[in-house]
Amino acid sequence: MKQSAQLFLVRAIKLFFMKITWGHKIAGVYLLFVAGILFLAFKANHEEFDLVTKDYYGEELKYQQVIDQTENSAKLSAPVLVEKTEGQLKISFPEEMRNKKKNVDFYLYYPADAKKDFRLKLETNEMEFTQPLPAGITGMYELQLTWQADSLKYFHKQKIFF
Repeated sequence: MKQSAQLFLVRAIKLFFMKITWGHKIAGVYLLFVAGILFLAFKANHEEFDLVTKDYYGEELKYQQVIDQTENSAKLSAPVLVEKTEGQLKISFPEEMRNKKKNVDFYLYYPADAKKDFRLKLETNEMEFTQPLPAGITGMYELQLTWQADSLKYFHKQKIFF
């Protein structure tokens, strides 16, 4: 009994597909293609894109300042040293920064999600400082360290993987 029901079902499916013409098959493929394109357009429309800053284009026009600050950093006797330890970053300034008041902007930029960015502004006279990191920080970050000592501004950028 079971075998005859299966045989009947197989014959019914074969008969159904034999009655479908090439025109119907082409129309079916075309409809599936259109449905797929509409689905992809819908998904792409609901994707979130985080720009680096809210005023991306205005910041781009000010980029010459970053270039000048990077050149100031290159003129120092040694680069800024960044050491990664468990749960913190240790930043060491070169010898020229000894006993100078520094206004530091410490910015950890996460390219994939703006919610994971971390920014801290501080003032220090020390040659080095240790910054505790937020709990659960993982992935590739870009450290953008900007500081001002005397009247000069400096900039240091470095990729760090946690």
